[in-house]
Amino acid sequence: MNGNHFKDSFKGTISISLVQEALHHAGMRGFNLNDLLMQAGIAPELLQSDKTRVSVSQYAQLWIVLADAMNDEFFGMDSHAMRRGSYTFLSQSVLQAEHAGQALSQILQFLNLLLDDFHSKYFVQENYAYIIIQDRAEPKRMFSYATYLMLIHGMMCWLCGQRVVLNRIQLKCAEPEDDSDYKVRFCDDIQYHAEENYIQFDASYLDIAIKQDKKSWHQFIRHTPYNLLVRFKNPNALSHQIRKHLIQTPTAEWAELAGLSQQFSMSEATMQRRLKQEGVNFQQLKNDIRRDLAIDLLEDGICTLQDISEKLNFHDVSAFHRAFKKWTGVSPGAYRQNKIQSL
Repeated sequence: MNGNHFKDSFKGTISISLVQEALHHAGMRGFNLNDLLMQAGIAPELLQSDKTRVSVSQYAQLWIVLADAMNDEFFGMDSHAMRRGSYTFLSQSVLQAEHAGQALSQILQFLNLLLDDFHSKYFVQENYAYIIIQDRAEPKRMFSYATYLMLIHGMMCWLCGQRVVLNRIQLKCAEPEDDSDYKVRFCDDIQYHAEENYIQFDASYLDIAIKQDKKSWHQFIRHTPYNLLVRFKNPNALSHQIRKHLIQTPTAEWAELAGLSQQFSMSEATMQRRLKQEGVNFQQLKNDIRRDLAIDLLEDGICTLQDISEKLNFHDVSAFHRAFKKWTGVSPGAYRQNKIQSL
């Protein structure tokens, strides 16, 4: 197996903090969280360290497990449950829309009827469209807004057949300890403690004709929620482009910053400055990619630790073991306790 394996199948990882957020209301309602995690193929041991991450497949499976257990596709975060099958019904009904603006109106109208704590609308001002999210009570946690937005944005992108680029997100809630996963999924410009909740994007997207039909709908819904997590990420950050490049390159051939900047046709100083603006350190970026590749291979269950060590360009297994423990706070074996169930 070479670097091409990762290019074809690797989708990255998701912070364990988002797993804990997803479990929050289930725990408050007395569900056995260990059982839910085991059903999703996630070792409960991973919750013991705030540095661990899970694969996108595992997180998508947890979404399904929680939705089934709670009969709520919104993790119990609203006063009114989003009953199992709601998103399937919504996605099928908006196929009748002629363009994205009409579809967005129908999506928001449906969610307004379904949920009690959020009420949303959109409007256009000059060249921008704004989705305004009104809270019926106190502001929610960031995870609630992000999940709500993912349901809307993911469907919009799918209907348009392309990513709808978000320019800015402004929210009333407090800033989470780490919002990097949210920035990867949505956009870099996320502001907190705001006076109102809104999402801004270019109004031109609203005129795009619906690109999907009944046949493509079956494919979309069969891979939901997995596709909502991976297909429509923010592609604009330099760190994202570097990450994509390194994933497609065998780790033994990774260039240092000077060589990489030449491949990207920019000076080393410019690359460093742009990464710093994104809050990214080059060495940390490389470590994060090796960590995520390791998690992917461990979850796959095919490669031995020796194989993984070699693929990630470690001198020996013990060096890989030490590095992985440092990166995640747990041993590689913790990721082998549960093999992911098929979606």
